[in-house]
Amino acid sequence: MDMGRKLLIGVVSSGLAVASAAGQCSSSKSACESSSDGVALVAASYTPRAAPADIVDTAVKAGSFNTLAAALKAAGLVDALKGAGPFTVFAPTDQAFAKLPAGTVEELLKPENKARLVSILKYHVVSGKVMSKDVRTGAVGTLDGQRIDIVAEGGKVKVDGANVSKADIDCSNGVIHVIDTVILPSDKSIVQTAVSAGSFKTLAKLLAAADLVSALEGDGPFTVFAPTDEAFAKLPRETVDSLLRPENKEKLAGILKYHVVSGRVYSGEAIKAGTAKSLQGSSPRITSTGGTVSVDGAKVLTADLDATNGVIHVIDTVIMPK
Repeated sequence: MDMGRKLLIGVVSSGLAVASAAGQCSSSKSACESSSDGVALVAASYTPRAAPADIVDTAVKAGSFNTLAAALKAAGLVDALKGAGPFTVFAPTDQAFAKLPAGTVEELLKPENKARLVSILKYHVVSGKVMSKDVRTGAVGTLDGQRIDIVAEGGKVKVDGANVSKADIDCSNGVIHVIDTVILPSDKSIVQTAVSAGSFKTLAKLLAAADLVSALEGDGPFTVFAPTDEAFAKLPRETVDSLLRPENKEKLAGILKYHVVSGRVYSGEAIKAGTAKSLQGSSPRITSTGGTVSVDGAKVLTADLDATNGVIHVIDTVIMPK
């Protein structure tokens, strides 16, 4: 027999041996387990792993996110979260929703409250796929525009005070981290936030006099360096009274617009930029010394107060355009 025929017979014989071993695996599990044939062992133990589902389907399949699934449908966000992403979702369980005051969920699911529902749900979503090993303490922007505060300590993670009870549920378009409490973004505009704080009465009065209230109630987003009542009290006594006169309305509007920047600019970003162009046209200087942030020399007392249409930084002095 020539060498070619020997090789051919050898290959055919090996193939028949493998087929025989595979047949033993299908007819007898014990035969497969005791077989010394490596090919037979691999064939018997291999089970294809199913590809992960998308975020929405994963949540629905879990069975503990029924309220979240209903809310996503009512908000019209299902298709978005079934998209390519990737997204990181901090997903409240049904028990988390049950912690809300009675009737809250039912109210949010009403068509007239869709905008608020969308805001709340987007507040639970971060762009990108962030696994638990990559989570660090700090503030992170959400799809809602506002930021969530994350605290990662001792192997545990809190998101705006909510505990992450289960992390890293892998999905085809991102990851789910389960939380035990629904987290809520601010539901007040910049003007409403200032008024409710109670320490911006003069600012609110001046905004009304300058006809800027409706503008700062708009979608924005805006960044406002907001002087407190004490800040206005530092001005000469007659200054505020003079600015409130109708003939000085344009000057008043210019001063107030100097305190407003287009966009949602948080303190860290502002410090890096060093300046920010105001709606008045000029650009106040932003500096940081020893951990204290200043805007044209005015000290930032409280930074990064979120509102539905922007962010507020409280300052201790009224700043004047150059």
